[in-house]
Amino acid sequence: MRSAAELEGLIQTTARGGNGSLMSPAGPFNVVHSRRIAQLAAQSRLPAISIYSQFVADGGLMAYGPDTRDIFRRSAHYVDRILKGERPADLPVQAPTKYQTVINLKTAKALNLEVPVALLVAADEVIE
Repeated sequence: MRSAAELEGLIQTTARGGNGSLMSPAGPFNVVHSRRIAQLAAQSRLPAISIYSQFVADGGLMAYGPDTRDIFRRSAHYVDRILKGERPADLPVQAPTKYQTVINLKTAKALNLEVPVALLVAADEVIE
């Protein structure tokens, strides 16, 4: 997608297919339009997932992805090392080590979906 104007049409087309779902992948466009994507998915009665937990707070069904708070917290250590004189090129690249699952039960109920108890227990956060 290249514009917000394309969102509504794409999501409605996906919903018309029946038994569909929506995955909002990582990327700047989806971060900027996260709330709108979640709202359109809910209006179209599409189960929607993203890697961003804010997506679930905005009404999306579920998020599973790296814990961004943990990433930012760990990046402060890198800033400290650089300020103490280490060269950024000498620092190792770090991959996310902590992932989180967030589920919106209100959205699940609106979609008439039953979330398995095992998934609810394993979730890091459940929004009711």
